[in-house]
Amino acid sequence: YVDLWQTVRVVQSAIGKHYGATGFNVAVQDGATAGQSVPHVHVHILPRNAGDFERNDDVYDELQDWAPRPDMTTTSKPKLEVPDDQDRKDRTTDQMAEEAATYRQVLDNPEG
Repeated sequence: YVDLWQTVRVVQSAIGKHYGATGFNVAVQDGATAGQSVPHVHVHILPRNAGDFERNDDVYDELQDWAPRPDMTTTSKPKLEVPDDQDRKDRTTDQMAEEAATYRQVLDNPEG
């Protein structure tokens, strides 16, 4: 795994310099239900710049609609509903602690 993520960082640096990116979306989709359409490991590295989308999360709609060729586009894809930043609710410290405790328990007992 280390080689994969070291390579991601090298690619980020190279395309960041090439495109003048000030940030990146880095994504791995694991399994068909997560949107993985090619059954092998690969990482999506998307160069980003401030203001490249009206809403920062509009990038996900663009990704959902993207196809490598015009004849591959479809209008039947559902849109990802993402709330506007001002409508998002931060989790409380207690909620985050509860979530961390759950993950800790899962990691400490991987057999179930």
